[in-house]
Amino acid sequence: MEVRLIGDPVLRKRAKKVESFDENLKDIVDEMFSTMYLYDGVGLAAPQVGISLRFFIMDSRENEGNSLTANKEKGKKVVINPEIIEFLGEEISSEEGCLSIPDIFEDVVRAEGVKVRYQDLSGEVIEEELHGYQARIFQHETDHLEGILFTDKLPIVKKARLKKDLNKLIEKGKNRALELGDKVKL
Repeated sequence: MEVRLIGDPVLRKRAKKVESFDENLKDIVDEMFSTMYLYDGVGLAAPQVGISLRFFIMDSRENEGNSLTANKEKGKKVVINPEIIEFLGEEISSEEGCLSIPDIFEDVVRAEGVKVRYQDLSGEVIEEELHGYQARIFQHETDHLEGILFTDKLPIVKKARLKKDLNKLIEKGKNRALELGDKVKL
């Protein structure tokens, strides 16, 4: 599974709703977790691996400690057909990066918290509030499903400073997109 780079058209499309919660989806999610961990990421949206569907994975690497609950990895989520119902708290600026825009890190302003609704791998609807790092990851990955990259949220001055590096990555991403084509199992 290859991570698509900025410049790949799939990253700029609005992803389609997931309708089928089957074994194929579960297999893709497993492969996405492996890919995300390989690159030391904390989130990975389906468009980033060439799949224009509304789902992403995340792992804020927060554990519940010695809890005996079934889900000891509180920060690990499979998020399908997400909606941000409400932005909560104040806006906070914090550094972000992206597996599709390697080696570029910049401060992005986002809400401290979000009230969200999404489906899990079995299609169950989940509603919850996320705060801090989890809220930031959720917002970043949801943006991917709308064709928005974190660099789109930067002030003009920062974008201008990054223009040369971004243009190189965009060219590389376009070329890789041509090589990969629609190599996706879905």
